Amino acid sequence: MDAAAAAASPTSKRIALVTGGNKGIGLETCRQLASRGVRVVLTARNEARGLEAVERVRCARGDAEVYFHQLDVTDPCSAARLADFVRDQFGRLDILINNAGISGVHRDPVLSAAVKDKVDGMDVNQRVEWMKENSKETYEEAVQCMKTNYYGAKLVTEALLPLLQLSSSGRIVNVSSGFGLLRNFNSEDLRKEFEDIDNLTESRLEELMDKFLEDFKANLVEEHGWPTGGSSAYKVVKAALNAYTRILAKKYPTLRINCLTPGYVKTDISMHMGVLTLEEGARNPVKVALLPDDGPTGAYFDLNGEASFV
Repeated sequence: MDAAAAAASPTSKRIALVTGGNKGIGLETCRQLASRGVRVVLTARNEARGLEAVERVRCARGDAEVYFHQLDVTDPCSAARLADFVRDQFGRLDILINNAGISGVHRDPVLSAAVKDKVDGMDVNQRVEWMKENSKETYEEAVQCMKTNYYGAKLVTEALLPLLQLSSSGRIVNVSSGFGLLRNFNSEDLRKEFEDIDNLTESRLEELMDKFLEDFKANLVEEHGWPTGGSSAYKVVKAALNAYTRILAKKYPTLRINCLTPGYVKTDISMHMGVLTLEEGARNPVKVALLPDDGPTGAYFDLNGEASFV
């Protein structure tokens, strides 16, 4: 079924949109949602890869209602075009899953391609340590990580909020990480500020991220108490995404707005060193997306359920 036909048919089915849906956890999330009878808009920056991903979902399940629209999460015009498409074809949006993201570090592509031979026999801690040793943190990667993982999610959310508010059960699901937990910060003052949702604003949150970039450039990350031990930018940005989730949940109480970790999954971001399969990694995003209408909002979910942000 194409989007035009979907628009003409009954709209009792829930409509979900997944960013970064052409591969990894995003693609598997699309597949699992479609298998539960949800209409899915799969988005990706690369149109050819996105269309190929849609066909993969349809081939795996013939009755899957999955559609493609191009989306660059860093481009306001792209997000606006997507919102127009959803409005014209479906009239509303029930579920937004902000999944698109990057690692925020530079890795040798040759090494990444051969990683499987390196990790056989390693436990989780050894894998994380190996990945840290073979990843280079740069200012440019940190900026791009912030632009994609935080501002990208915010841009898409703001573009689609009017359509989510037309739903009787609107959901926003932000795919975060255990790296975003506040225990990773070395400064008690920073931990308290990120945790103080009663007083933290979006503008202050973004000031804190700008301060991190300044400190990163000046080589003051450790001295000023930001997360260390590898992937500093990724940790800060995921903590910011968690805080943004909580701020949004307060601002829009009629929506269910939550964040989660998918676990340590075999994806490009983990250099395929994770211990969970893609099928296992998509379970938490799908579970949180399909929480009941009276379910929690402003919460963080690990693989065992609702959990602490700290």
